[in-house]
Amino acid sequence: MTCDKNEIPDSWRSLPAAQQPDWPDRAALEAVLADLASYPPLVVTSECDLLRERLGAVARGESFLLQGGDCAETFAQISADRIRDKVKTLLQMAAVLGYAASVPVVMVGRIAGQYSKPRSKPTETRDGVTLPSYRGDSVNGAEFTPEARVPDPERLKRMYLASAATLNLVRAFTTGGYAGLQQVHAWNQDFVRTSPAGQRYEQLAREIDKGLAFMHASGVDPEEHRSVGFYSSHEALLLDYETALTRLDMQTGTMYDLSAHMLWIGERTRQPDHAHVEFASRIRNPIAVKLGPATSVEELLALIERLDPRREPGRLTFITRMGADKIRDYLPPLIEKVTAEGAPVAWVCDPMHGNTSEAETGHKTRHFDDVLDEVTGFFEVHSMLGTHPGGIHVELTGENVTECVGGGEEVLVDHLPERYETACDPRLNRSQSLDLAFLVAEMYRSR
Repeated sequence: MTCDKNEIPDSWRSLPAAQQPDWPDRAALEAVLADLASYPPLVVTSECDLLRERLGAVARGESFLLQGGDCAETFAQISADRIRDKVKTLLQMAAVLGYAASVPVVMVGRIAGQYSKPRSKPTETRDGVTLPSYRGDSVNGAEFTPEARVPDPERLKRMYLASAATLNLVRAFTTGGYAGLQQVHAWNQDFVRTSPAGQRYEQLAREIDKGLAFMHASGVDPEEHRSVGFYSSHEALLLDYETALTRLDMQTGTMYDLSAHMLWIGERTRQPDHAHVEFASRIRNPIAVKLGPATSVEELLALIERLDPRREPGRLTFITRMGADKIRDYLPPLIEKVTAEGAPVAWVCDPMHGNTSEAETGHKTRHFDDVLDEVTGFFEVHSMLGTHPGGIHVELTGENVTECVGGGEEVLVDHLPERYETACDPRLNRSQSLDLAFLVAEMYRSR
């Protein structure tokens, strides 16, 4: 990962690169990328280094990773209220996990960059009309028209500006007093009267208050109780964009992709000898890789060798997305082999992507019971093997959407059309997210 002063991490260009848009005007793309390369970074290297240290604690079994946010961010949904509600939901989940499970929580948002989506097919057909697939707001529009579906490189600039605006507000929320533990009640004022999860959370908030009051009476008032470390992440899908936001750290001579603190490689692009893994191998950020049930031990060992040859805790996270019906069978041999190799990776469960189905209404959905069952299987496997269940990676929103079925404040199939707002995959709403946090805390505490 060490580079000379003039080197840029573009060695990936000579390798197969899946899921890249077919930009119609290469000159326009190059002009946009040149502009992006001149823009300020969205994050700084010291923040990436600090997150890598904290993920090292996850890999050692000392902390728990909470990673969550939208399936796909959209330009139309950037607002202070939506960003605040998303951050608030993650803060509440972190409070539940940290207090109820007695574990330090590392909080990472799927936020400020998750504007690109891989697709199973390059085209979409409706009523006999075939157009390019919608690849996220960073590439084209969701409207099913020939004009909207043309990839437009100017959207990469909009993604940068939207990410910058989002990060600016997130930092204000998380460092300006809003995220301090003293605010645990304020996060819940609009929620406690209407939701069972909110009422349960309010009881926990009262317990936190008592603990803080005791510490204050004892003359202890830690600064970390007044703000939180909140980090950004997204799938490093569009390699042109990621390369344009990559910068050389002059002190260390290493490259960082400063579009986010943490980047992940998706299930469709994790081939060890292809472009996405090559790009990730050249940057210093913490890297995660999504692993589906088809992952082989050989692929896993090749990924470790390419992405973490120095075996550095915090460098590499494996996010499993097996499905509730497969995780108990497919995950154990992977963990056993990685453990035997002595690779200090963090294991994290994505219980969303392996449990997607189509409801009778025609909506893509996920059932909360399946999400919970996959997390349960994840904990059971780690308990059986004596390894650490390092975290959860969840698609969620702070809005009261009706996209996933079930939960304590039950969403029924008939409710799906009422507030189905996702740009791609179904997300847990705020109540379901808190339900999950309480249940995960119980699993962690009873290991």
